[in-house]
This record gives sequence, structure tokens and C-alpha cells, in this order.
Amino acid sequence: MTIVCRSFAKINLGLRIGAARADGFHELLTVYQTIALHDVIRVSVERGSGIEIKCSDPHVPGDDSNTCYRIVDRAMPVLGAKGRVVIEIDKRLPVQGGLGGASSNAIATLVGLERALRKKLGAAERLSIAAEVGSDLPLFLVGGTVLGVGRGEQVYPLPDLPPIHCVVLTPEIGVSTPKAFAEWDRRNVDAKLTASASSDRMKELGRGLSAWLSEPYSSAPSSFTGRGRAENPLLWLVRAGIENDFEQVVFPEYPELCEGKRALGHAGAKYASLSGSGSTLYGLFVSKAAAERAAVRLRKQGWAAQATVTLTRRSYWSRIFD
Repeated sequence: MTIVCRSFAKINLGLRIGAARADGFHELLTVYQTIALHDVIRVSVERGSGIEIKCSDPHVPGDDSNTCYRIVDRAMPVLGAKGRVVIEIDKRLPVQGGLGGASSNAIATLVGLERALRKKLGAAERLSIAAEVGSDLPLFLVGGTVLGVGRGEQVYPLPDLPPIHCVVLTPEIGVSTPKAFAEWDRRNVDAKLTASASSDRMKELGRGLSAWLSEPYSSAPSSFTGRGRAENPLLWLVRAGIENDFEQVVFPEYPELCEGKRALGHAGAKYASLSGSGSTLYGLFVSKAAAERAAVRLRKQGWAAQATVTLTRRSYWSRIFD
């Protein structure tokens, strides 16, 4: 039996980089949001042994460095299962694009494997395995709007928010996350940014998020849509001042990405940002029609633009399987 899964993307609604940790990672604070753009994963279990990755995209590794391979390798013994696992990846999301494609692929593989074997891991086991494989994986075990802390692997579901339409730009640039972190560290050493100052910046965003979560939707400012936060809380959140720190190091290296952010604003986005370390950019719009018009306009300008929509937690899980 072959199990077919949608592997949905994410964007980051703000990302604050904290101090470097003893394990080589950085403290992070971000809000993840799943969106409807996706890859397609096919998982089958056959007689024999081993793990096989099939993908036509040459940028996707077919060996044990692939996140899908690694999560199956860890999950099979825990599930008490044997067999040859074949994973086919229909790649539609960009590699090194900041949309979490590889991490999402791994989680789709995991839930597909459970269904193919008719076995299921416990929630704690799932999260433990996911966090071992990569920092972005656990968010895809939650879906919807998710708070990420630690190195991003500690995830907490936020209130399920209404969908908002967006436009995603996917430039043909691959941004290396490790290199982006290295440049962040270099710049901050040059600027003599102390660990205390870094901690203060994290707390600043944390206070903003706490205030947002504690506000009744009906009492929040209504300056963005004219109808109040109750209709568009995501726009209220991002307009409250959250930013993606990676823009400080990625935009100087890739000026065309800064141009893409400006293009989204000119096309009518109420908020535009880099997702993760890039290279994907996104803009949030007040309606489906506005997003679709903007996508058409941006494609005419030469950008690879797609209109899509954010996914609530309920929609995320209901749409994973065909």
C-alpha cells in the first residue's frame, strides 16, 4: 500500500535571534504559521530492508543526509517494524527556501509511515524523534499558528487564528541557514552586541507576543483592515512590530531579496517579510482577490509569485492525506 501525504510549508511571523548556545545553536523566538503550498510525499513499505529516496530534483539528497531517510531510520525500531521503506518526493517547494520543506517532508513521511504500517507512535515519541532530526520538524507535528523557542524545536500551539491570504515569492536563490547564522555572529561581534543586549531583544519580542495573546480580539487596534483584530488577528500581530532578524544579514548579501520585499509592499501587502533565513518572501493581504491580483502583477514583473492562504490547525490535519 502506498500512502500519499501533502507536506505543507510554513512561514515565520517574526524571528528573533538570541545568543549562541554551548551546543553551537542559537536561542530563537519565532511564530511559525503553516500555509497551503506543499510538496507531495508517497510512502510505501515493502518486503526486504533499507530505505530508498526517490526524487527528480537533483538538489534533494538521496542518502542518509535526507531528513526523510533519517526520521524513518529512527522511527522504525521504535515502531517495532521491519521492511523496505520507499519514499517518493514530488518537490514543489524550493530547496533552501525558508519554507521548511525538508522538515515538512520528514513529518509527512513519518505520519505516512505510521499509516502504512497501521501503527502509531505516542505524541512524546513523535516529538522526541522529530527534534532529534531537526529544529524545524516539531512545528509540523502541531500545525496552524505555533510559538517556537529554544533552537526552534520547542513548540507551543497558539490560538487557532482565521486564515489570511498571502503571496509567496520564491526567487531562484538558495540561502544557507548555517552561513546566515555565521554572518549574524560576525556582524554582532563587530558591533560588540553583548549577551545581555541579545537577551533584552528576545524579551522585547516576548513581551509583544504576550501582550498580543492577552488582548481580547475585539479590543485591539483596527487601523489595518478597518474592522478590528477580530477579523484579521494575524495582521494585527505582524504589524505590532515583529521582524525577522535574518533580513539584516541576508538582504545585504542578496539585494534582490530586499527588492522583492519592496515589490510585495508596492503590490498591496499589508506586511511583507523574509521567511526563515530565506530566500522565500511573503506578503499578507486583506482578501483572496487582493492576493491574486498582486500575484498576477508580480509575475508580470518577473517574480515567481503564488497566491495561497494560511492553514489553521484543523485545516492542516484534515488536508494532509488525500
